[in-house]
Amino acid sequence: MKKSNNTQYNIKDVGKTVELYGWIQKKRNLGGLIFIDLRDRSGIIQLVVRPESSIYNQATSLKNEAVIKATGEILERERKNDNLETGEIEVLLKEIEIINQSIDLPFEISTETTALEETRLKYRYLDIRRDPIKNRLITRHKTITAIRNYLNDLDFIEVETPILCKSTPEGARDYLVPSRVNKNKFYALPQSPQLFKQLLMIGGMEKYYQVARCFRDEDLRADRQPEFTQVDMEMSFVDEEDVMTITENLMKKVFKDVKNIDIKTPFIRMKYDDAMMKYGSDKPDMRFGMELNNVSDIFTNTNFEVFKNTLNSNGLILAMKTEEKAEKISRKKMDEYTDFVKRYKAHGLAFIKMIDNEITGGISKLLTEKEKESLIKELNISNNDIVFFVSDIKKVAQTSLGSLRLKVAQDFDLIEKDTYRFLWVTDFPVFEWSDEEERYMACHHPFTAPKDSDIDKLLTDKANCYAKAYDVVLNGYEVGGGSIRIHQADVQKKMFESLGLKEEEAQEKFGFFIEAFKYGAPSHGGLAIGLERLIMILTDTTNIRDVIAFPKTASASCLMSDAPNYVDKKQLEELNVMLKNDN
Repeated sequence: MKKSNNTQYNIKDVGKTVELYGWIQKKRNLGGLIFIDLRDRSGIIQLVVRPESSIYNQATSLKNEAVIKATGEILERERKNDNLETGEIEVLLKEIEIINQSIDLPFEISTETTALEETRLKYRYLDIRRDPIKNRLITRHKTITAIRNYLNDLDFIEVETPILCKSTPEGARDYLVPSRVNKNKFYALPQSPQLFKQLLMIGGMEKYYQVARCFRDEDLRADRQPEFTQVDMEMSFVDEEDVMTITENLMKKVFKDVKNIDIKTPFIRMKYDDAMMKYGSDKPDMRFGMELNNVSDIFTNTNFEVFKNTLNSNGLILAMKTEEKAEKISRKKMDEYTDFVKRYKAHGLAFIKMIDNEITGGISKLLTEKEKESLIKELNISNNDIVFFVSDIKKVAQTSLGSLRLKVAQDFDLIEKDTYRFLWVTDFPVFEWSDEEERYMACHHPFTAPKDSDIDKLLTDKANCYAKAYDVVLNGYEVGGGSIRIHQADVQKKMFESLGLKEEEAQEKFGFFIEAFKYGAPSHGGLAIGLERLIMILTDTTNIRDVIAFPKTASASCLMSDAPNYVDKKQLEELNVMLKNDN
């Protein structure tokens, strides 16, 4: 291969004749001398053409983003550029071969750009030339390489599982693919390799991993795409501690290889119930404080009607203290925060402030002196502190105040920068109540093993069943989740029954899976890491589209290729599919 990287050359190479390839980033004519910044994936090197050169006129005609082959001699630069890796040298051009010219660009290829995201997505191949996108894709590659190296060294086997699968709707909607051969039947694209990786354990693979493409037809947001990648792992004969230890060491390897950062292990462990009570989230950001406090006991005999009604309805009164911000939070800001918690179904937001050693503002006049003293003591309130209250049913109080915790931290820049705080959230509920479905549904998926002590409660006490499930959380993002799986046929049957799946329905959806349990299923468990979320954190972005080569928009469309698109009627006929407007 002839091509060499621009940035492999330095001052030690002065006098060498080199052959370079790349794109023209910028061209400048300074007093007759033409300077060209030649860019390839590795970076930029400066080319120079003198007025007396036979290629001078050819160089003058070059436009930005033209692709060229450049041959010349490496010289030491008179004016060095410390901002460039090749800033001590330049290449005196002897020959230029134009491989391809470029028309005028829709936006400038530069680190900073004012181009709208829609424009950049339409011309994504140009956007990839920009350092921010290019470097994130390189980081993605380095991360996957580190993961593969680590798991290979532990004797894991990489196995690809099918993309065309059976539809077993659980949670998000499936993407369906009509079968041409099997009329009126459909495949589904996998939401995860869940069933297949468990079957690999039954097949005796013992340690499996896969960099797996997954598909979910769900509403999109900044950290969600219709197709995404997860690093899938499954192991036989393990317990929760085994999976957590392997995952911690994997994260340690990734951060060392990719960012040269030493991550401390073991990670903090926190039960789901504690995370919800202290932080109002099952993925708490631990880079700042502001824990939530259950102050219901302080108001047992309160005369404040709002709090009294909450307690009479078996709700919670949660408080959150924000230090030294009372004077900075105006009435207008409080209105904004009140509207914010209402998005999470909270009825309202109350507050008090400590100004000049006195509780004042908000609901202060509705509280007794004893209640004020108890709050000061329990929350350790000091001058210029503000305390926010949400009183509501448990889940609403937790999630609304927990969300406000994050917003306040962002508004006042309280989140520690350049810090990576991992933790495990463990002991998730087996079930969660769905208001939409009006029934209990699997909190993770129906193959998650309940705690041994809770197996007998699956049918009788769903609200108090806990699972051998765990999520690894980093800086407020769930970057991975998994569980020990059910491996006994009778427990799996009971789990299906508890979810309202009749035996015939379970056979219809999961018959092949249930059958496999009859042939000696080992105990097993695993975890899946959301690759894009991990790369987002590694590259300091909050937009998942920044870490995917060719992403979709919030409407699940590709502006570059115009997907999804209409197809010929003949194709539909072959698939035995008729559109509604064809009638």
